[in-house]
Amino acid sequence: MNRPIRVLMAKPGLDGHDRGIKILARAYRDAGMEVIYLGLRQTPVMIVNAAIQEDVDVIAISVLSGAHMTIFPKILKLLKDQEINDILLTGGGIIPQKDIDELMRMGVGQLFGPGTPVKQSLDYIQSWVKNNRK
Repeated sequence: MNRPIRVLMAKPGLDGHDRGIKILARAYRDAGMEVIYLGLRQTPVMIVNAAIQEDVDVIAISVLSGAHMTIFPKILKLLKDQEINDILLTGGGIIPQKDIDELMRMGVGQLFGPGTPVKQSLDYIQSWVKNNRK
């Protein structure tokens, strides 16, 4: 029997705006996913350590502070340093398209902006896990 999709969700840095990520966490849970919500003020190291400990399929972070070009690459590097290549790193926030394109080139999954329908990110995660879970 397949286990539920495990999604670790976090707000890195000093960004305190967590309403959106809490809505997504509830929607993912209601869709049958197992959600681990780390909360506010998480560091990339804390996020990756928790992802490993919880054996997650997905790391989803919300960045509204403008630190996306620092945080996403740090998480990617930490995953690479641990030789982890089977966890999707995705997320959202206020991220300019040119930065989204660059982050995706680096290996970050699809990123979602404000106003994106919840179903769009939910479908993306479910599809990614279906095609990539080992």
